[in-house]
Amino acid sequence: MTLLSVNLNKIAVLRNSRGETEPDIIRAAHACIEAGCGGITVHPRPDQRHVRPDDVRALAVALRGRVEYNIEGNPFAPPRGSYPGLVQLAREVRPTQVTLVPDADGQLTSDHGFELARDAERLRPLVAELRALGCRVSLFVDAGTGGFEHALAIGAERIEIYTGPYAHAFAEGDAREQLALCVDTARRAQQAGLAVNAGHDLSQANLGTFRAAIPGLAEVSIGHALIGEALYDGLAVTVRNYLQILE
Repeated sequence: MTLLSVNLNKIAVLRNSRGETEPDIIRAAHACIEAGCGGITVHPRPDQRHVRPDDVRALAVALRGRVEYNIEGNPFAPPRGSYPGLVQLAREVRPTQVTLVPDADGQLTSDHGFELARDAERLRPLVAELRALGCRVSLFVDAGTGGFEHALAIGAERIEIYTGPYAHAFAEGDAREQLALCVDTARRAQQAGLAVNAGHDLSQANLGTFRAAIPGLAEVSIGHALIGEALYDGLAVTVRNYLQILE
């Protein structure tokens, strides 16, 4: 079955809005795990507007030996204040997977992937170090992109397809073109020897169609929609709903 990794960034956003400790991100992680999810995702950023370095460290302790731990972020963003940089966080906590994303500080959320032919050589030493730490490395890419041989050559093991355009098209009533791009991208990546993850704006409404179209989909990372839906139905119930879709 496709692994569900729950992104907890929005839990941290809610906590940070009061400047205190609730809701507790560790308790949220435990609730998701007890409901059956196979992984937890966080995306720390230098401005620390949601998940913070101490969260990354605390989750590493809480999750060890239980589920996969996926840390996302821009490996080229320099340290700032108490944010030590993505690779340094990986050195400290040794997550299962590091997903490299080319997002800038000014972005509200991740909205594009790497151009593999252009970016591969710059990524090569970072991928090598992360692999040496025991981390699986995934590269965030746009649907329709190419150059998967470059990703494989520098040691990446997976790609994550940016599914925002698919989700937006689905909401507007016709996702056929965007879904076809995702399907073709997954097929070409798998043929090149890479496993395929997906994420961004996936929801209970659009996930089933997406999952059915992509054989061998390894993992989906879902946060914004899942946490929003959980406000109405509860976190455990919502996680179980997603697992039913993935089955």
